[in-house]
Amino acid sequence: MNQPVKQVKSQRSLGARIWAWWSKMRQRSLEAPPQKRVAIVGSPNVGKSLIFNRLTGIYVTVSNYPGTTVEVFRGRTYIEGVLYEIIDTPGMYSLLPCSEEERVARRLLMEERPDVVVHVVDAKNLERMLPLTLQLIEADFPVILALNMMDEAVKVGIRIDTELLADILCVPVIPVIATTGQGIAQLRRVIHEVAHGSTAYTIRPEIGGSDSRN
Repeated sequence: MNQPVKQVKSQRSLGARIWAWWSKMRQRSLEAPPQKRVAIVGSPNVGKSLIFNRLTGIYVTVSNYPGTTVEVFRGRTYIEGVLYEIIDTPGMYSLLPCSEEERVARRLLMEERPDVVVHVVDAKNLERMLPLTLQLIEADFPVILALNMMDEAVKVGIRIDTELLADILCVPVIPVIATTGQGIAQLRRVIHEVAHGSTAYTIRPEIGGSDSRN
């Protein structure tokens, strides 16, 4: 009568041990030195941190940038077998800093020289945010422009020709809806392509359509 109960307990114990082993192995793999580094930049309230969370999952560390009280979030993720460090930089409007947060973001970019810079913008306010995109391009960073809140832009009647914009800027342009995760898989693919210098700069949009123009 008692034997089946003991067997069930043993099976559960073995499953728990396997899960603990796998979790430890995965954590160790994420703690290895990253092979590529990605910085996410953008002004406040554009969904930058939500995109960071979508890319990294739960393995995130938070620390003050050296010599400052400004927090910087760093996470790890694997894309196509390559370990990436993803950095959520403090909010910034320009590479010409006017606040401590902007100074930290600029210093981080200039000193760490990430392999990819993802500039997250609010698609509803694209014209106001493109100057930073141009500054990043002129500073010779490998830039991806992530147009977040595309669903909100569509609701207010804004249509963005992402292919034309990519041709003009000569950088990948990825439409994203961070709240639902739409476009994140495409963003991950393009991050990997840019990090390895294999991207073609015209990216077909998955959100909002491509037959209308602003």
